[in-house]
Amino acid sequence: MSSDTGTKKMGLVGLTVLVAVNMMGSGIIMLPASLAQVGAISMLSWIVTALGAMCIAYTFAKCGAFCKRSGGMSAYAEEAHGKSSFFISSYTYYVCLVISCVAIAVSCLGYIKPFMPWLDTPIHTFYGVVAILIFTMVANFGGAKITGQISAFTVWGIIIPVAGLSIIGWWWFDPQTFMSAWNPHHDTTMHSVSSGVALTLWAFLGIESAGANSDAVENPERNVPLAVLFGTGFAAVIYIASTGVIQGIIPNSELAASTAPFGLVFSHMFNPTVGNIVTLAAVIACIGSLLGWQFTNAQVSKAAADEGLFPQIFAKTNKAGVPVAGMLIMLAAEIILAVMTISPNLISQFNALLNLAVFINMVPYILSMTGLEVLLRKNMVSKKQYRLGATVGTLAVLYSIYGVYACGATAVFGGTILTLLGYIFYGFIAARDTKPEVKAN
Repeated sequence: MSSDTGTKKMGLVGLTVLVAVNMMGSGIIMLPASLAQVGAISMLSWIVTALGAMCIAYTFAKCGAFCKRSGGMSAYAEEAHGKSSFFISSYTYYVCLVISCVAIAVSCLGYIKPFMPWLDTPIHTFYGVVAILIFTMVANFGGAKITGQISAFTVWGIIIPVAGLSIIGWWWFDPQTFMSAWNPHHDTTMHSVSSGVALTLWAFLGIESAGANSDAVENPERNVPLAVLFGTGFAAVIYIASTGVIQGIIPNSELAASTAPFGLVFSHMFNPTVGNIVTLAAVIACIGSLLGWQFTNAQVSKAAADEGLFPQIFAKTNKAGVPVAGMLIMLAAEIILAVMTISPNLISQFNALLNLAVFINMVPYILSMTGLEVLLRKNMVSKKQYRLGATVGTLAVLYSIYGVYACGATAVFGGTILTLLGYIFYGFIAARDTKPEVKAN
């Protein structure tokens, strides 16, 4: 018997469940209202995104398996594009998570509104978003263990209602309600699908972390890609079923105006008390998710600072190992973004943040996934493995480019400016690391 039998590793089924649960966080809770503005035709967007997300997940699983150095997406990007891409990937991912945290806070506030109707004005909405951001930031000061325990528990506050709706909601489903919501604006199919792609892609952000558990998995070369595909496919089924059934229960105009769509549908199915319980559970899930993302982004900036790519203030930690100074800088950036995106309508603010976050996130996605071919060559895989990896990776990149197009001109314009600003910062870093070739006068 080998000496390592005492270490029990995760099998395919366990890893598949883990991947699905990690993906199904708070990203879904506002989407039914956002997608209702497109119509039930957005079901086609879910199908396109599910296929694209599976290609992305497979590509990241392969990159993680063949890249033995730390750095995640930034390291994959450097394999193909050099050191500057390591910085730009880290920088844009950091910016994306700042935007995403504000979007999650807006989602959370939307579900709080039924309990506090006075949050209806833009200034009260702003105060509410800032309060949520500050609360979740300060709660992270206790360290990774506390954050992990809270997030692992609270995520079920949205997974259970969404999965439950996907199963039992069909008893209340009305085909006529669904069909009347199919294409309310009478747009072309292509335009409608594109309008929904950025929204649906938002639900899969975080997919890059799906293959991060390979060291704790039995036969990782086989099981990690399979678990990523099965887990992503399972999450896609739940997403499609839950948003599809809700559009057959709630009239489209009512759904499009709701800031707490899952609470609303459970009120229709049962009674307002059940709806309020689901709404409260979604608030708790958002808080837990935001805790996790705030901590994750602090670690992203700390890792970049440790590599000398971010200012050293991001690397300073307290006794619990938490980069508090970096977190406070991140909080300031989030508050500035909340000011810049103030809107009379919470759903409009959420959609603007969502489109910007998706575009910014596609920058490190595309940079890192185009490193797969280099990694495959370096690891001397067989021709069959190379062709499969290169084909799926190319499809993943093409879908990501389509996701950029689907974000719309405003998000692409703003996101491009934010990305180009990163090159200014990198210019100073490159100058610092360059040895002078001539003596200064």
